[in-house]
Order: sequence, then C-alpha cells, then structure tokens
Amino acid sequence: MTSQLSKKGEAWSARFSEPMSELVKRYTASVFFDKRLGLFDIEGSLAHADMLATQGIISAQDLADIQRGLTQIRGEIERGEFEWSLDLEDVHLNIEARLTHLIGDAGKRLHTGRSRNDQVATDIRLWLRSEIDRIGELLAQLRGSLLDLAERNAATILPGFTHLQVAQPVTFGHHLLAYVEMFSRDSERMADCRKRTNRLPLGAAALAGTSYPIDRERVAKTLGFDEVCRNSLDAVSDRDFAIEFCAAAALIMTHVSRFSEELVLWMSPRVGFIDIADRFCTGSSIMPQKKNPDVPELARGKTGRVNGHLMALLTLMKGQPLAYNKDNQEDKEPLFDTVDTVADTLRIFAEMVAGITVKPEAMRNAALQGFSTATDLADYLVKKGLPFRDAHEAVAHAVRVCADRGIDLADLTVAELQAFSPLVATDVFDYLTLEGSVASRNHIGGTAPDQVTQAIAAARAKLKQ
Repeated sequence: MTSQLSKKGEAWSARFSEPMSELVKRYTASVFFDKRLGLFDIEGSLAHADMLATQGIISAQDLADIQRGLTQIRGEIERGEFEWSLDLEDVHLNIEARLTHLIGDAGKRLHTGRSRNDQVATDIRLWLRSEIDRIGELLAQLRGSLLDLAERNAATILPGFTHLQVAQPVTFGHHLLAYVEMFSRDSERMADCRKRTNRLPLGAAALAGTSYPIDRERVAKTLGFDEVCRNSLDAVSDRDFAIEFCAAAALIMTHVSRFSEELVLWMSPRVGFIDIADRFCTGSSIMPQKKNPDVPELARGKTGRVNGHLMALLTLMKGQPLAYNKDNQEDKEPLFDTVDTVADTLRIFAEMVAGITVKPEAMRNAALQGFSTATDLADYLVKKGLPFRDAHEAVAHAVRVCADRGIDLADLTVAELQAFSPLVATDVFDYLTLEGSVASRNHIGGTAPDQVTQAIAAARAKLKQ
C-alpha cells in the first residue's frame, strides 16, 4: 500500500485507513499560529543535523544538503514567501516537507533521533528565550523614561496617599521611583525565568530518549543552552517554564495597571497633576472637549487578558499525566499573546512616559489640602519630649479645629498651637511647610530631594549593568 506521506505529507498517515476529516484537520492544526516558531525550528534543526553528522548518524553530504535547504527555507520565511499548508498541520511538518522537496532523501533523514515532541519543546524555549531578552530591554527602556521624569521632578511636591486620602507630602520623583523599583523586580524575575527556560529538551525524542548515539551537550552548546533537561519524560511534557513566564508577565502588567490607574486619575481635570501627549489619547464622537487617556485605560484592561492566559496555562497543565499530550498544543496561543501584549505595552509606555507634562502647581496645591503635615507636627512634639501617643492626640485635636475653621495647620499662630501643647515654639513652622516635611525624610528610601537624586543615580547605574 502506498503511504499517504507522499500525498498529504502527514508523518503518521500510513497507520490510518482513511484520511482525516476537514473539520478535524482545522480543529487540530496549529500551523497558522505556531509558524512564528519557524526560524527557531530551523535553528534547532541545523544544530541537530550538525550533531547527527558529527556522530556519524548521517553523512557529511546529507549535512551539507540539509544546511543548504534550511538556509533557503529561512530566506523564504524571512521574505514572507514561504507557503504554509494546513494539510501539513504544524510548523515542523511544513518545513520538513519543503526541505524534502528541495533536497530529497536527506531531508527525510533530518528527523533521525528526535520527535516532534522534543522538537516543539526546543523551539518554544528558543523563541521564549529570545522574547525574554527583548522584554528585558523594554523594561529597561521604561525604567529609563521613568528615571528621566523623576530626575526633572526630584523636588516637585505632591500629596502622598493612603486609602486614597491625603497622607503626607512626597516628591513626584520619589513617587515615580516606586514604579522603577517594581519594574526592576520584574526585570529580575524575567532574568531568573530565563535560567529555567534555557535548558535543552532535544534528545528526549518522543518521551524515552533515543537509541542513536546522540550528543545532547553538543547541541546545547551550539544553541546556547545552559544545560540539558535531565529527564526525557519531563523534557517533552514540561511547560512550567512557560507558566512561570506568564506569572512574571502578569506581575509586569499588574504594575503597569497600577501606574495606569494613577495616570488616569492624575489626568482628570478634577486633579490635573499631569497631561499626557495627544498622540496617546483619543477624543469623543459626541463631546468635543474630551481628551481620553485611552492608552493607560486599555493597558489596565489588557492586564486581565494576561492574567487570563496565566490561568489558562495553569488549567491546561493541571490534569496531564506524563508524558506529552495533545493538550499542550494549546500552550502556544496564550503564551504568544502574552508576549505580544506585554512587549507592546512596555514599548508604548516608555514613549508615553517620556511625553508626560507635569503640573507642579496643581500638585503643590493638592498637598496643601488634607493636613498632610500633621505627622510632622506630631514628630516635632515628640522631639520636644512628648510621648508619641500624646503627641498624636494633641495634633488630632488641632486638626479637628482647623477642619472646623477651614484652615491649615500652618495657618494657626504659635499661641493657638500652644493651646494643644505648651512645647510648641516659633521653630514649629519649619516643620509645617511642605518643603520642610519632605526634606526631613533624608534617609535611604526617603522622599527628601537629595535622597531621590541619589536613588536615581543608583538606578541608572543598575540599568547599565
């Protein structure tokens, strides 16, 4: 009986007595989303072929033909000329069929000593490793934009909030540095995730390894992997590196979403702390005055999308027995979309932050509301010898009086302040000013402008490492 391989291209078609239905073919095919792995599939195949030839498993002529054919296919993919076929199911069979068409039997020998199971696991790791590096660079760009904005506003005062209520004065530079810290940890998580991604599955074959005398360490070195996966069953079925990446990506988007929430709030005319450049905003189809912060709003929404992909992958893996199962075909679209969403978001946010216009006067006026220096007055009394709890009580009474009169603590006279504590002297006003308040937090991690400037310098040095 003639194998269907020559007719349809399926690697397994000789086992079956009837062709796959068109509905099942569409349902099970992955080529139209996993084709993005094409160049990485070729990279892995070239390393595999080199090893096969070195080990004497294929001939030097076969290797030369494979290299020539794969080089041509790589050019076709890069130029957008490669014809992807649904009949060939996935990226691997499409490339193998084209290679065999170009070079004949040598193309059929390329798959010696491997399976699509370890092949796809290798391709995903190669691709994801590259994307992790790209996301690391984008995180660095965003941190750089935040540092530039922070440096220009190291001494710009705005209210710090807890419970979205005015708490204490901080500098805008200090506030932005909080996000620099978040995205720095995100970068560390990505680098750490890369270590576990950068392990070679190839050589595990379908699940049990192969009887051919392969050299996995050689392939790992050629492809730049740190080490090989140590168990063949785990190598082909593991996707926890992808889940780990999506978890790290979800944290990135969570930090982006928190920042987005503040950008939307700050841009509201009722707050008016900043303005976002027009190119990152849209208008209204009915209200001509509107300028909507669509980019941060959409990023806030896309965070749910990435979180969903993480849940999808966790659910995908939770019930799978060893080793490979077809379920794992569903790992790619959530992973691909997570990468695309995070990369696009980081790129646009780096540009958007660079174009933010700060409105210092609005920030300062807001900081003058809500008795933001009340803690400074309490600290002042403690330094004069009053126990903190007593100082807290005295200032609370003062705040209540000011609230009833519609004035700030700094508007009270020394005599009026002494009614709450006789320890008050004329130097009290050095502590009740916004500038005095932020300047007094002069320690590592504090909001004092000098500390903000030093923290910016340290963060810039870290970016260069």
